[in-house]
Amino acid sequence: MAALLDVILPVFLVMGFGYLAVWKRYFSDTGVDGLMKFTQNFAIPSLLFRAISTLDLEQNFDLALLGSFYAGALAGFAAGLLGARFLFGRDWEDSVAIGFCGLFSNSLLLGLPITERAYGVSALQANYAIIAIHSPFCYAVGITAMEIARNRGGSMRALPRKVLKGMFNNALILGITLGFIVNLGGVPMPEVATDAIDLMVQAALPAALFGLGGVLYRYRPEGDMRIILFVAAVSLVLHPLIVWGLARANDLSDAALRSAILTAAMAPGINTYVFANMYGKARRVAASAVLIATGLSILTVWLWLSLLP
Repeated sequence: MAALLDVILPVFLVMGFGYLAVWKRYFSDTGVDGLMKFTQNFAIPSLLFRAISTLDLEQNFDLALLGSFYAGALAGFAAGLLGARFLFGRDWEDSVAIGFCGLFSNSLLLGLPITERAYGVSALQANYAIIAIHSPFCYAVGITAMEIARNRGGSMRALPRKVLKGMFNNALILGITLGFIVNLGGVPMPEVATDAIDLMVQAALPAALFGLGGVLYRYRPEGDMRIILFVAAVSLVLHPLIVWGLARANDLSDAALRSAILTAAMAPGINTYVFANMYGKARRVAASAVLIATGLSILTVWLWLSLLP
């Protein structure tokens, strides 16, 4: 429990500083928008580029591992989407954005440090395999579903073009794609360039968390608490429970099982708000679900750790 507090409480503190700064008007709404634009379009794409360009892509790319994790993620997406639509009466576009919260777990900000603290650096190989395709997979699913929802009743012939355009207009996907090009192509990176990117990377997560705190003040959970708690239950319980069953059925090793379950058991990541903000849908639910589910994960992750071999 102490290790979990050491990992999660700093995240809350940085978010809290952002929330307090906007609440007390030390930081304006315009400043929050600019900071989120910086993190979404520059700092976090740089982080993803740097991580993937240096990753050993041949290591631990196990189809059973990836199939178990992403089948669970799709189940979380379906549960969030259908629950939002039929239990809470949200429109289809809102429902897709809420379903994305059940799809996109915080694999980077929480999944990596918690796995490392629990099992050591050597346990992270399977985490990196999951993370390498996490954003492209989730954004492909989310953008496809959103474009279908927005275009219902119209022709589907233009759907592939819209999905590809939506994906590759996203700086996060561009960062990942360039990372794969450098990695697979063996493209040498000048040291001065990597040093500059590393400076940008250092700002990515704290700036994103501070900005998210400001966003949380703007989208406080007023009247949405039931659906926010529903999203938290999908993310923290349903997603890892399905991954557990599939991982056992696929006879994953203990190391792969731990990485898959802990990554699935994380609260929705910052990118759930990024996605909601892209389309202007369910932003309050997405932003608040990140905060509330992260708080609840102190207990739920402790439970999952106690159950893992």
